[in-house]
Amino acid sequence: MLRSRARLAIAGITLMTAFAACGDAGDDDEGKDVDADTDAASQIEDGTRMAEIRDAESITIGVKFDQPGLGFKSATSDVPTGFDVEIAKILASKLGLDTDEITWEETVSDNREPFLEERKVDLVLATYSITDERRQVVGQAGPYMLTGQQLLVKSDSDVESIADLNGQEVCSVTGSTSIDRINEQGAKGVGFASYSECVQKVLDGTVEGMSTDGSILAGYAAENEGELKVVGDEFSEERIGVGYNKEQTEWCEWINGALTEAFEDGSWAEAFESTLGKSGVETPEPPALDPCT
Repeated sequence: MLRSRARLAIAGITLMTAFAACGDAGDDDEGKDVDADTDAASQIEDGTRMAEIRDAESITIGVKFDQPGLGFKSATSDVPTGFDVEIAKILASKLGLDTDEITWEETVSDNREPFLEERKVDLVLATYSITDERRQVVGQAGPYMLTGQQLLVKSDSDVESIADLNGQEVCSVTGSTSIDRINEQGAKGVGFASYSECVQKVLDGTVEGMSTDGSILAGYAAENEGELKVVGDEFSEERIGVGYNKEQTEWCEWINGALTEAFEDGSWAEAFESTLGKSGVETPEPPALDPCT
């Protein structure tokens, strides 16, 4: 029931005006600092990767820079904003780190696994859907958000759902699970390097539509109000989690513990309300976490 409520609440974000309050995502008060939780940090077991980060007083986290409301960095901002970013700050605080001790690394869909494998980043929070295939390559804990895939088209389009684009080109980003879901629905998935590039292809008519998580599409619809709209029911469930290097197995229980605390103490809800919640959508119940194996 919790999963259903969380997913449906996120789905409500897909109104065209959902992100009107955060369309200029780099210029509001989303990117507030999060203070270090020294009590939590003192309880981290020595010899773990978490202890190394605590002692070094530095962490590198991969997030998106082009997703309003989730992970967005404007040209005038030093720190990205959005729900993914706020959850990342919560995790860093549990390691005893302040916000200014986080290095933010722009992470696109196609380099999330390489960045983790090569240890270029410690964690990835970049609308990172949990899948069995990815868990063969990297570790994934969570989920901390549930959403579903929908379709973005031009405002004057007669398209009402993905079914109306059978055999036609629909774009998403290379390396995302969205391409597979597009093909499964009978359309022809086309990958681009970034979401912003894909949006531009819809605007200029190169492709008929774009498809990914509804929460992402809503942000672009709001940024391009009057030009783009989100249509159709969800045709997938996307479980958004935290990526880590698979060899550092200690991360999983620690991340799940930190998320559980955030669910219970209200900081997860506060992160939602200060980002995605600005659209006016009701804050969902936290999702159930996968057990670590």
